[in-house]
Amino acid sequence: MPRRSTQEWIRISMRTPGIFIFGMVLAPCGWILDLTATVAPNWRTLHNLPNTPPDEFIQQGIWDICRATTTNTREQCNLQDTTYFGNQIIEVAQGLMVASLIVTLIGLAVAIPGVRCWRDNPNWTVAGLGGLLIFLSGVMTIIPIAWYTHILKGVSSVSPLVDVRVGYCIILGYIGGIFEILGGFVMFIGICRCCGGKNRGERRVEEVIGNRFSHQKPPPRRVEVPSLNRARSAASSVPYSKDSLEDDVSFPRAKSPAARSANTSYSGRPYDADL
Repeated sequence: MPRRSTQEWIRISMRTPGIFIFGMVLAPCGWILDLTATVAPNWRTLHNLPNTPPDEFIQQGIWDICRATTTNTREQCNLQDTTYFGNQIIEVAQGLMVASLIVTLIGLAVAIPGVRCWRDNPNWTVAGLGGLLIFLSGVMTIIPIAWYTHILKGVSSVSPLVDVRVGYCIILGYIGGIFEILGGFVMFIGICRCCGGKNRGERRVEEVIGNRFSHQKPPPRRVEVPSLNRARSAASSVPYSKDSLEDDVSFPRAKSPAARSANTSYSGRPYDADL
């Protein structure tokens, strides 16, 4: 089947395509969540530490370690732990999380001129490339988050009595990475026309024209009403011949009473003057 040209497709609406709106909303939200997960020192928390008060716990991130208590909002940060920061996952997480933030910004910078909501037709190729970069940034976020969660208790050697819990940065990182993956993927599928152009909000020109004429109402039917003032026909519909007319029997007309009385008086009968 020959491939259709771009001139044979028409957009149903001149509004910004829904896939771009979806991606441009999720990508910045995911970037904010990833930024919080990167800088906050709460990838995991250590509770029930030996030789410490029961309300004291340690928060460990990929850049800093803080000591906090449940009764005090003040935290003591910049704690040193060479064993923890020397683990391979910490170095990988630092590099991938920073790279993810940068790639997301680059993807948004590329996607915005492609979406170009100030024009009728977007640049699908440029916007799709921006979506691909956003998708890759989400993948770079999920990799260290999932790896860190998998070896949560083995990041550094701790006492078996210590209660190791997942920090809120892990949750924010998962949500932010999923937002970027979904937003980037949805924007990327606009780079090619599929599902009959539904992903772009387009339809074939002949379909639009055909539907437009099919929805038009047919012209009202004209009803011919017979006129009551029709002129009589000059010729009778029953054929007559001259001979048949001559053979017709002529019947005398009925006479009025006045005529009958006049004939009676003229015929010699007595005329009643009282009448």
